Amino acid sequence: MHFRQGRHHVNSKQMIIKVAETFEEAEKFVGKTVTWTSPAGKAIKGKVSALHGRKGNVRAIFSEKGLPGQSLGQKVKLE
Repeated sequence: MHFRQGRHHVNSKQMIIKVAETFEEAEKFVGKTVTWTSPAGKAIKGKVSALHGRKGNVRAIFSEKGLPGQSLGQKVKLE
């Protein structure tokens, strides 16, 4: 959905991802691995760390230098 951000700073290593419709369904995804594949074929991996709000969103932290802006709105693979 979006990068996690504050008032003056955008953290490109942390991403907010919509995984379910309810809070209870989203709890099952905490601790799973997230993979985003670029159009060139490079895979960037991260981990779902926590819930974000009560609407089925989770926070994923990516280990590399972060995700590019073109990853916003794209599908990711949850394992």
